[in-house]
Amino acid sequence: MTRLFQKHYHPAGTAPGTLRNLSLEQAALQGPATFLLARRDAGRWGEVEEIVPEAIPCASEEGPLCWLHVQGMPTAEELELLGERVGLHPLAQEDILNGGQRPKVERFEGALVVTLGIPEVDDEGSLHLFQLTLFMGGNIVASVIAEMLDPFVEVRRRLKERGGRALGEPDDLLYGLLDAAVDHAFPVLDGVGERIEELEMEILNHPDSSTLERLHGLKRELIMLRRYLWPTREVINQLLRDHDDLFTPDTRMWMRDVYDHTVQVMDLVESYRDMTASMLDVYLSSMSNRLNESMRTLTIIATIFMPLTFIVGIYGMNFSHPTSPFAMPELGWYWGYPGVWTLMAVVAIGMVVWFKRKRWF
Repeated sequence: MTRLFQKHYHPAGTAPGTLRNLSLEQAALQGPATFLLARRDAGRWGEVEEIVPEAIPCASEEGPLCWLHVQGMPTAEELELLGERVGLHPLAQEDILNGGQRPKVERFEGALVVTLGIPEVDDEGSLHLFQLTLFMGGNIVASVIAEMLDPFVEVRRRLKERGGRALGEPDDLLYGLLDAAVDHAFPVLDGVGERIEELEMEILNHPDSSTLERLHGLKRELIMLRRYLWPTREVINQLLRDHDDLFTPDTRMWMRDVYDHTVQVMDLVESYRDMTASMLDVYLSSMSNRLNESMRTLTIIATIFMPLTFIVGIYGMNFSHPTSPFAMPELGWYWGYPGVWTLMAVVAIGMVVWFKRKRWF
């Protein structure tokens, strides 16, 4: 079963910006938060180190550029401390804690908050949608993903290998994180494409009830992917259109490439949705054709035996004569009666096996 966003709600009437810790069961699913920090000193990125929440640097216009990555679900207290240090608005903190937010862009007193959805497929083939929150304010860029998924392995590799040439400004670093988050959808969609090809071959060759079940599951996943990936294009477009003062001309050029990737992602999602819709029509048509073929074969068999059964029903088969070579010797056999029952059972079982191989039921 596909596990999508696990959204949490406060009781009705709760004041906006209220932070409440998750239940023990919810916290166990997402895991405790780990705080990772990387600093850019002397024009080069240092090693990524794990820190305690109390060591989170304060956002300012001066000082070295810092990238703070929070992996896992922070507690309400940790979120409040994070908000105080980097200037994260209480409403943005509430969105992180509740999860399941629609992709969006918000600006609070010069600080930019971007919320995205990242798809991922686990080892069992189940689709998951994870919420990623990005923050840019002053000399700090923060990323928070309240799950165990780590989408920024490649970004850390770039920082380590390229050193001073990699993502040296806050807007440039934010671009790198957005690019990694958007591109994370491509391998997921590649897997969806492979599943569609397998289902197409199965529908054309040997469709059954499990095929229909997997087809409906795939349609549901594509609907959810469209729901959370479609707004991502508007998010990138809004960053370019309404918040261009936070990005340099060079970074805006690279952001247009991210926008192009979001268009490609949505083209794939829409194409796959159309393909699954047509596959459902093909499945229903294939099942109808198979049913017609089965009924035709059974009708032919019944038609052949109908006059024979009629004749046997009138005259019976109890032909016996003491001297005729055409009399039925089975009438005098000691095991004749159980032998006939055995023959009927074998015929019935053989027909069931044949029907199974023909996939008639």
